[in-house]
Amino acid sequence: MNLTNRRILIGVTGGIAAYKTAYLTRLLVKAGADVRVVMTEAGTKFVTPLTFESLTDNDVAVDMFPPGKFVGTRHISYAEWADLIVIAPATADFIAQIANGFCQNLLSTIVCAASKQILIAPAMNDGMYSSPAVQKNIATLREQDYKFIDVGIGEMACNSFGPGRMAEPDEIFERISELLQKDGPLAGKNIIVTAGPCREAIDPVRFISNRSSGKMGYAIAIEAEKLGASVTLISGSVALPAPDGVEVINVETTQEMAEAVYDRFDNSDYLVMAAAPADYKPTISFDQKIKKCGNKMMVEFSPTPDILKSLIPKRNDKQTIIGFALETENVIENANKKLIDKKLDYIVVNDATEKGAGFDTDTNRVTVLAINGDSIDIDLADKDVIARKIWEYVLGDE
Repeated sequence: MNLTNRRILIGVTGGIAAYKTAYLTRLLVKAGADVRVVMTEAGTKFVTPLTFESLTDNDVAVDMFPPGKFVGTRHISYAEWADLIVIAPATADFIAQIANGFCQNLLSTIVCAASKQILIAPAMNDGMYSSPAVQKNIATLREQDYKFIDVGIGEMACNSFGPGRMAEPDEIFERISELLQKDGPLAGKNIIVTAGPCREAIDPVRFISNRSSGKMGYAIAIEAEKLGASVTLISGSVALPAPDGVEVINVETTQEMAEAVYDRFDNSDYLVMAAAPADYKPTISFDQKIKKCGNKMMVEFSPTPDILKSLIPKRNDKQTIIGFALETENVIENANKKLIDKKLDYIVVNDATEKGAGFDTDTNRVTVLAINGDSIDIDLADKDVIARKIWEYVLGDE
């Protein structure tokens, strides 16, 4: 990633993981970024300011009021200078400060004054990280659109084992690169992505569904956010964490998914229907659990809403709709029929019988068909790679 002319402010607080921040700083400088470092007094106990001055060729700021310097509005100047502020490591104490608006040192004052994106890399003992107070402060900052990079799980300097290790420098570097791609090809675009399976209730404890994991849809949403889009992810029931920077709307039934799409469709530039909604639902959903009586049970099914077909009269010429199809026979023929019948711009199809490309896998192999007759085959790869190549194809085709 080329970060030439990108201005990155790194905040270093008092944690043993500060040594990793030196490596991160080196990665950023090598990528061309203009890096400045602000340290708390506690941070200087672990790594000296001279280390960061040598790496960045810039002065390191520590004191709020250093003698012999004009510092009246220095905290404002730093806050306005940066394209991105990265706090690494971020201790429990510092997270508490900024979550509650305390300006107790130069770094927390800069953060309070900043209107730019802020990325936080927590680092602390596993017991501290898991404490309700710390988790509440992290949740508060997430609600305010602070970005976080997940902690690692492993052995601590105190010899305990668990979650709380600061992410590795290359992981933080990658996340910084993603955040700075907000001027990417999808900048300013509103994108809806659906993902995961829908559930249709038979009774309060039973439902019909399918084996979709939602991984492909989530990967599509994550890659769109990396490319600069504002992404809304409408998700069925999955066991996946909510992606950073993406608005997630959780639904259960196909009707709920349809309503969520309808509510947001008019303001969208792209709709990616990667979910696996149910085609049918039980005509009657019983209020009480059906007891086993030894006899056959007949369940009558009724069709669910066809979300894509119902959008045909609602769409405008500037909207792009991408559908997904999972087939077991006549794969291309069936996908083409769906592409035409539902008036899609593109359809992504894969073969459920092919190893590594069916349900609940980390990999996929797909073909993307365009309404103009073009197509591309994307070979077996991890789903994040597949998602990236799908976007590259769609954006390159426009």
